[in-house]
Amino acid sequence: GQDFVVTRRQIHVMSFLNNPAKLFTCDTWDNPRGLCQVTPSAAAERHLLVFPGQRCGGVQLVDLSATVPSMSMSPVTIAAHQNDIACIALNQEGTMLATASQKGTLIRVFDTLKRNLVVELRRGADPATLYCINFSQDSEYICASSDKGTIHIFALKNTKLNKRSTFQKMVFLGPYMESQWALANFTVQAECACICAFGTGSSVYAICVDGSFHKYVFTKDGNCNREAYDIFLDACEDDDL
Repeated sequence: GQDFVVTRRQIHVMSFLNNPAKLFTCDTWDNPRGLCQVTPSAAAERHLLVFPGQRCGGVQLVDLSATVPSMSMSPVTIAAHQNDIACIALNQEGTMLATASQKGTLIRVFDTLKRNLVVELRRGADPATLYCINFSQDSEYICASSDKGTIHIFALKNTKLNKRSTFQKMVFLGPYMESQWALANFTVQAECACICAFGTGSSVYAICVDGSFHKYVFTKDGNCNREAYDIFLDACEDDDL
């Protein structure tokens, strides 16, 4: 097993089996949020470690199953954005990488093997801070949360389900009008940091720092209905301290 220690400028890959040791270290771009993702599924063929690369807007990919600690590694990178990376996510098999920059208007999904852009998704027109991006178990959908208080759900397998601008045929209006917008969305409290993830079926969960829990179910035609809501904690209550 491998463990990871993330600092602002480096990621240390450690092993604590038998004799604890540092396997190798990767230099990164300034990484104040400690961004780092590993392939979620232990059964996946590709065990990747991804993190902000050594250039602005880049993401570096390290194949953990192929890396020999004693060898110097040529960085494998994807030039994902022009601005600093703010959020990254891998699908279960490590075959797809989703990224967003500090601008927060676009989410880009890449093939990790070919390192090419699969699809570009538009979260919105105004800049935002993205808190979380997550793939569904089957990689058919992706969800994202931001400080705008909206959870966006996009289709990846059948991108025709995503909404388009009614002006998309007017090419002279530029790429903005050709963007793919969320298939469905729901709202939580604005500027309340939260994480989002897919549940069983077509359900999406959001858990916020104010202790609120939200469960919504979406349909392919864009409807999104709340199925559950609860408050799990009252933050900063003296009785709880």
